[in-house]
Amino acid sequence: MTAPTTTDNEHEYDEAPSALQEGGRAPARRYGVLALAALLVVGLLLGYAGGLLTPRLTRPGDASVEAGFARDMTTHHAQAVEMSLIAYRSATLPEVRQIAVDIATGQQGEIGAMQTWLREWGLSPTGSQPSMSWMSDGATVKDGLMPGMATPQQMAALRDARGVEVDRQFLTLMYNHHLGGIHMIDAALAETDNAEVVRVAETMKATQQSELNNLRQLQAQAKG
Repeated sequence: MTAPTTTDNEHEYDEAPSALQEGGRAPARRYGVLALAALLVVGLLLGYAGGLLTPRLTRPGDASVEAGFARDMTTHHAQAVEMSLIAYRSATLPEVRQIAVDIATGQQGEIGAMQTWLREWGLSPTGSQPSMSWMSDGATVKDGLMPGMATPQQMAALRDARGVEVDRQFLTLMYNHHLGGIHMIDAALAETDNAEVVRVAETMKATQQSELNNLRQLQAQAKG
């Protein structure tokens, strides 16, 4: 697969702190498969607990930006978790497996928070509005996919990959995935005044900006 092209958004992320730069090599595989599964469950539960802190004075409606963002970002995150689990099991570089763990556990917790919002707002996990209809910039779903998401063919290729090709494909797909996710986050931040949604979205953006730098460094490492 070809490396992602550089965009104007990409340069914005160069200033984000790099965990790999600051901490040196990430630790080798720290968790077994069962331990990772437990971490994902804990992350989801913590996300649910965090979502319960959402203020109840006003509740977004079914067609609101907040509801659309929660639903679509849940779907977006779910693919990132799936890709990360594949990389955790099969990647060759310890640093790639480690960032896969970090992404999977972090985004699973955020899924829990967003699903809790929807329950607290009295809304269904799936709404009546088309995906991405909440975005005012006209972003559309292409072939059923939101910005940055991998195609079914790309996901199949990642599952079938072996050796360092797993690392390379995962890093490329996740890099593009994060760029698309940040685009969605920025759209939500531009429209919402819900304090809890803003707080979580800003945390998501900061985390993904930092991970973009790490993913880019690992892409160079995997080429060798």
